[in-house]
Amino acid sequence: MATRIFIDGQEGTTGLQIQDRLRDRRDIELLEIAPEARKDPEAKRALLRRAEIAILCLPDAAAEETARMTGPETRLLDASTAHRVHPDWTYGMAELSADTRQALRNATRVANPGCWPTGFLLLVRPLVDAGILPRDYPVSCHGQSGYSGGGKKLIAAFQEHPRTGDSPAWTARPYGFNMAHKHLPEMQRYSGLSHAPVFAPSVGDYYQGMLVHVPLHLRTLAKPYSAEQARELLAEHYAGQPFVRVRPVNDLAALENGYLDATALNNSNIIELFVYGNGEQLLLSARLDNLGKGASGAAVQNLNLMLGLPETTGLAQ
Repeated sequence: MATRIFIDGQEGTTGLQIQDRLRDRRDIELLEIAPEARKDPEAKRALLRRAEIAILCLPDAAAEETARMTGPETRLLDASTAHRVHPDWTYGMAELSADTRQALRNATRVANPGCWPTGFLLLVRPLVDAGILPRDYPVSCHGQSGYSGGGKKLIAAFQEHPRTGDSPAWTARPYGFNMAHKHLPEMQRYSGLSHAPVFAPSVGDYYQGMLVHVPLHLRTLAKPYSAEQARELLAEHYAGQPFVRVRPVNDLAALENGYLDATALNNSNIIELFVYGNGEQLLLSARLDNLGKGASGAAVQNLNLMLGLPETTGLAQ
């Protein structure tokens, strides 16, 4: 019998992408709310009662409200930021630690990770666990994402912005200057760091795909570590992980005339990890689709685990 799934927020960017990944699956029955009933609390409650798992693709406040109105008979997978550091919710990153998968299989409340934290955590957490990166290390993180990561309003702003005359293209638009980005709490908590990183994100004039970078000074690490050793640590840590690929050290073949393409993994659930370095510095980089492994693909991966299925079911590798 097919599992009944309700996507609350099915019309948003993440919700549509999840639907695309689930629609042709025979093991899933998608419950859909009529457009005219989307703001009807009773209509939503009826669907939540029918659903075995509800996926929340909503703004934070709306996700919190929906979680409060959901009974224990319905499991929840929240794609918003609302519950990522909540003590009663399981953080939905299967690759984070050895026991995470079993926790996700048993969980009734799962918080899907953010796109930026996905790249950051998969780069940093193994180094912290190994004692190479001190927990009090002053970590910084920067990178660039396609504008789809900002949702409907940002998508419209970029697509409607004139690209000629007095309004040139928004080639890159750094943000987060209030130093209080919504992803910082999960970046700190699940990395094992005692302090949040300095985070300098940017959005580029392309739809999807992202790069996340963490620069490190070798002289400040707890243990002397070369780029080759850092790459080997990551490769051993993620051996057997179906969606994580650790590239060769100083991988020049991945570059196009010296540039790393942020869009190369679009429409997949793959994340690639790179280690570049010399005798003094390391640059750790992650490449992923912000709508794939950074959002909807990760949600389907978590859904599969919650259903007791292989996590790769229905996902492009």
